[in-house]
Amino acid sequence: MTAAATPAGAAPVRPPRARQLPLAAPGRLLRLELRRSVMLWMLPLLAALFWVSTYRPSMANPPFWNVRSGILQSHTMLAFAPLLAGAAAWAGSRDGRRHTTDLVGVTAVPRWAAQIATWAATTCWAEAVYLAGVAVLYGVTAHQGAWGGPLWWPVAVGAATVAASCALGFAVGALLPGRFTAPLAAVVMFLALGGGAFALQNNPTYAQIWPLNVQGPFPSDSYGIFYPYLPDLAIVQVMFLAGLAAVALGALGLPAVGGRWLRGAAAAVTAAGLAATGIAIGLAGTARIEAHGIVIPALHDAASDRPTPYTPVCGHSAVPVCLQPAYRAFLPAVTAALGPALDEVAGLPGAPVRVIQVAVTSVQPAPSNGINFGGPVISGSPAVLYLPLSGLPLPGEGNTPAAEFTGQLRTQDAPLILNALVGLSGQQGLQGGAGPQGAYVGGVPQPAPGTAAQLAVDAALAKVAGLLYQPPGSRPATGNGTPVVGHHPATGNGSSSVAGAELAAIQRFVAVSAAARHAWLLSHLAALRAGRITLSEIP
Repeated sequence: MTAAATPAGAAPVRPPRARQLPLAAPGRLLRLELRRSVMLWMLPLLAALFWVSTYRPSMANPPFWNVRSGILQSHTMLAFAPLLAGAAAWAGSRDGRRHTTDLVGVTAVPRWAAQIATWAATTCWAEAVYLAGVAVLYGVTAHQGAWGGPLWWPVAVGAATVAASCALGFAVGALLPGRFTAPLAAVVMFLALGGGAFALQNNPTYAQIWPLNVQGPFPSDSYGIFYPYLPDLAIVQVMFLAGLAAVALGALGLPAVGGRWLRGAAAAVTAAGLAATGIAIGLAGTARIEAHGIVIPALHDAASDRPTPYTPVCGHSAVPVCLQPAYRAFLPAVTAALGPALDEVAGLPGAPVRVIQVAVTSVQPAPSNGINFGGPVISGSPAVLYLPLSGLPLPGEGNTPAAEFTGQLRTQDAPLILNALVGLSGQQGLQGGAGPQGAYVGGVPQPAPGTAAQLAVDAALAKVAGLLYQPPGSRPATGNGTPVVGHHPATGNGSSSVAGAELAAIQRFVAVSAAARHAWLLSHLAALRAGRITLSEIP
């Protein structure tokens, strides 16, 4: 029999291509799994959890991208990860619970590919809820006029945590199918996250890869404002989480029946995951704390060390207070807190001529993965007060009222201005630790020991400025805010005659007019700082 001849001028007939069933079947399986995924029943619960754990706490804070992205990474994952691990474990144990493993093992699609499709469907729905919540939160934050732009690396860490939680839970469910596997997976995931917090306090070097850790011990309002957000730690976290997910999914394919190529692919995925996890742990060991975040030398971009350019927002008082534009709403509160003390010293030699907000003045590591931030500093010529607000509860943060924020500034930072003026300079002290000239005790700047005249002038100016400031060694202030001095800084004998002389000097200096106080300080300030003024010379 001969082949039929092709008519002259007709195009040659090509044989039909075989349909690519190996690629089409997993796609159809994924669509089927998306329609019947157990995660569909969890979507309302996940949405409610996002509202309670993330959205409401975020709205109780000022509209700062760094603050809300930090809440997004930590709060959301603490609520989502255990629930996702449990739901994924339930999906992974489905065939084992129903005793259909042998039945599905003889289908055209390899068992490992079917498991990957089930995990992918579970993860897709979880990621959809998470990213929808991110879109709502970031959209509202942008609408509220947050300065700068959104931070995407915390979002990436959250997405990687979602995928890793689903992968780990799914692998546990598939390898250990049972009725109690899902709740146990959720409990273990929750305990693992809590254990990460404990490890972060006791072994901060390698525990930096803990997925709820945003920027180590830095407060959430201390990064991404004055300097760019440092992605070093987030990159390591994503690498670590991706490695865990690859190990969990690759382990499912190692015992699969389907030929050496399938087991080889599963082994390659597992090896890549182990490598990524090991590299991430090694990089975390090189992390160090610097002034603007966690730095990992192998991943650090030197461009991130350059400050973010901005035009400060300044008040119009005698001594201008200038803040970063993100803190524009807090300018009246800062001015009200520092204004009375600044008015008392305006125009005097060495008094600050401007207040400028800075990120931090210094950073020193502390035990248990903590850090000590330097307090406000007066330096330069002419003198400038460099004021960090990082770590203070800002108005609206956790429902903190503006009056509380103003009161803390007045208590913690305003006395520094008067201390430095009369020579009791303690501004170099760190919060919680002693400095070369003074200390911060309980967050309140304490001046270094001075002469009786320095203490008396300092107390009088504090009284006039409305500050309840007490020099070292003094008893609690009286009801009207006048410090009662009962300890002589030189002799330490606490004699009543010395106490009476100091109190009398304080009352005299308070009673004189503001112009007279200013004129006397202008003429005698150098001698007062040098310790050559006695109590009797105070007008």
